[in-house]
Order: sequence, then structure tokens, then C-alpha cells
Amino acid sequence: MRYPVVVFGVKDTTKRFVEYLNQQGHHVDLVVTISEALTRDAVISGYSSMHALPAANTEVFEATSYTLDDAASAAFFKQNTFGIGLSMGWSRLIPKEVLDRFDSGVFGLHGSCGYLPFGQGRATLNWSLIRGDWRYVMHLFKLDQYPDSPNIYAKEMFEVNEFDDIRSLQYKDLIVSQRLVSRLLRDYAEEKPLLVTRADNDGKQWYRGRTPEDGRIDIAAKTREIYNLIRGVTRPFPGAFAFVEGQRLLIWAARPFDRMMDFSDYRTGEIIDIFDENILMRTVDGSLLITDYYCEVNLKAGNLVT
Repeated sequence: MRYPVVVFGVKDTTKRFVEYLNQQGHHVDLVVTISEALTRDAVISGYSSMHALPAANTEVFEATSYTLDDAASAAFFKQNTFGIGLSMGWSRLIPKEVLDRFDSGVFGLHGSCGYLPFGQGRATLNWSLIRGDWRYVMHLFKLDQYPDSPNIYAKEMFEVNEFDDIRSLQYKDLIVSQRLVSRLLRDYAEEKPLLVTRADNDGKQWYRGRTPEDGRIDIAAKTREIYNLIRGVTRPFPGAFAFVEGQRLLIWAARPFDRMMDFSDYRTGEIIDIFDENILMRTVDGSLLITDYYCEVNLKAGNLVT
């Protein structure tokens, strides 16, 4: 079987990406994904099954290994031929044996505040918020056996502003990714050379992967740092958290409240008051208004968040 256009992905953003390409006339012939059963061993925020894709002619291959090193995947890629591949929402290296099966190669999307190879690694959207970056450079690059190699086909950037959280950054990421890939697929359809530039101008910096436990809030941190962590790991990620009376306080949304008002009579982390079910908490350099949260404890003024 011949599959001219293939997408690798496992997330809800992958599904939206495929739907967009099909609507724009860049027909996706195959989606390579994994079954929901595999998510029990691999933490995947925003996982989505691909079987509900509206386009009837987009086939789905469910790998039995996220690393594509299982026998079924090896047989599938050996028995079929492929034109061009796109990795969107697939956070594992694709084996060289699979990459080599694509006539025009497999292209991926990766970004950070700088130009590749700066910002290689994982969870770069989350880190952009947590670190307080102000821009995000998205690269469309040709994959090889190394992670995030700077084989750049094209790039485009977008703003990271004070109103963003991780979900709005995912939307921006998706918009820019769609533009870049549409350009690539037009060139592919017109049989233009898919030229890449080996960019090595910037120094390397590696972004490490994140786990749910990395969402633990340091109550001694500054207000802006706590705010950045909360918006950087909110839904569909596991969320930021602290503790009240030994119970986990899971925080989905918050914002800096006031930097000047004198709350020195309160301890850092103490709940000052509750307004309309929103928690006002003292921080080391001001205060934070927590607007979306969950806790088994019936929270009240005087509780200490630790």
C-alpha cells in the first residue's frame, strides 16, 4: 500500500491538525498513533484517539509501542511505501528504520524562545511560560535519528504574553504549525525540492522533560514565578499543586492580585480571605488570587498553604 501523506501523533491537537489539513485539500492518507492502553505507562497530556477522524479515507495505524520498535510496527513500515511524514504531537524519537521508508523524509515541529539547536528537548511550551519567555520560535525541520536536529525547512514565531496559559499557547502553536506544514505540502505536491538549512548559529540549551510532581508550588517563590508555573501546567496538563492541612490543593488558574497592599500581618502562603469562592493568598512579594482549584479541605481564611 502507498501512503503519500502520513501524520504521526497522539494528541487532541494532532486530530485538529489532521482535520485542518484535510479541509485545506492536503489529504492525510494515514495517521500513525498509539492505543489508549499504552497511555497507562506513558504520561500523555491531551491524549486523543484518532479513530473518530471525520475523513473516511484517512486510515489509522495503532502502534503497540510508542517507540515504534515492536514487531507489528516494523512489519507495517516494511510492507508499505510512504511519501512524506509529519510529526505533530508525537513526543518520541522515530527510529531511523522508519524515517528511511519515507521518500521525502519526515518533518517535525519544535520550538522555544531561541533558534534551534537552542531549546532542544521536551515540554518547551510549558517551559516558555514557567521561565517567563516573551516569544516562541516554531521550526519545521527534517527529522533524523537525533532529537530536534536543526535541519530547518522553515520557521515562524509568535508572542508569549502575560494573558497566555498553556492551552492558549497550544492554540498559537497549532495555527503556526498549520501554516508551516501547508507551505511544505504545497511544495511537496508541486514536486519542488524540500530544501533544509543546517542551522547551528545559536548555542545549545536542553529543556528537560516534566513529570506531574514538577507541578509542586514553592510557596516561598515570588508571585510571578508561582503564576507562571500555574499557567504553564494547567489543563490539559496535570496542574500545579500545594498542600493545606495535609491535603492536596490543585490549582488550575490564578493571577497576581496586588503588589503594593500591605499583608505583612499574614504568613507567606496564608489565605487572607475568600471572595466569590476565589482564594486570596499572601505571597512573599504580594498576593495571588486563585480562581480555579480543587481541595478536599473546606478552605477558609487563616488556612496555610504549604
